[in-house]
Amino acid sequence: MEIMEHYLYTKEHEWINIEDSTATVGITEYAQSALGDITFIELPEADSEVEQFEQFVSVESVKAASDIFAPMSGRVVEVNPKLEADPGLINRSCYEKGWIAKI
Repeated sequence: MEIMEHYLYTKEHEWINIEDSTATVGITEYAQSALGDITFIELPEADSEVEQFEQFVSVESVKAASDIFAPMSGRVVEVNPKLEADPGLINRSCYEKGWIAKI
């Protein structure tokens, strides 16, 4: 399993990378592997408020549906628009191109 330097991880296998005052959020290599091929993702709305440890994203895969929890509280400033058309991007590049949202 790949561990990214300077990233923080939750016990539910979400990652967070904080730069300046913005945190990019995604799921770990382990989580995407355990889920299998991701076929659908329900992203949060931009400008919505999220609470730490609350469900803010849902993903569906060939194996299961799973909730993703917010690793911090704040306002969603951006979601990854590429995931709506290609949710499998998380499987191929969970840390770089497959990020989920910025808080």
